[in-house]
Amino acid sequence: QVQLVESGGGLVQAGGSLRLSCTASGRTNSIYGAGWFRQAPGKEREFVATVNRITGVRRYADSVKGRFTISRATAQNTMYLELDSLKPEDTAVYYCAASDRRAAVPHTYRSDYAYWGQGTQVTVSS
Repeated sequence: QVQLVESGGGLVQAGGSLRLSCTASGRTNSIYGAGWFRQAPGKEREFVATVNRITGVRRYADSVKGRFTISRATAQNTMYLELDSLKPEDTAVYYCAASDRRAAVPHTYRSDYAYWGQGTQVTVSS
């Protein structure tokens, strides 16, 4: 089992920045992909970004490309999501997720992930 704990959400004005953190514990050696998803009120949970542990390849949703950056501090079992140039439409609960599916391709589907954090709220005011 893997446990994930997010932090770093909050309220920010449009154009501002935030950094989300996700720390993993438990069987972290079984993680082959790590990612971020978000869910706005009344909408489906959607893919935001992922990094593949085998290849290091990163993949982003088109809506956040160029504004968000995913990174990881392997020694600390921590993953980050830097959110820059935030827009009101970025408002959502952000979830980190871990995949135990061994694959060299980016994990971009919800079904790729077996483990989820509790979520952290990001609110962007206009």
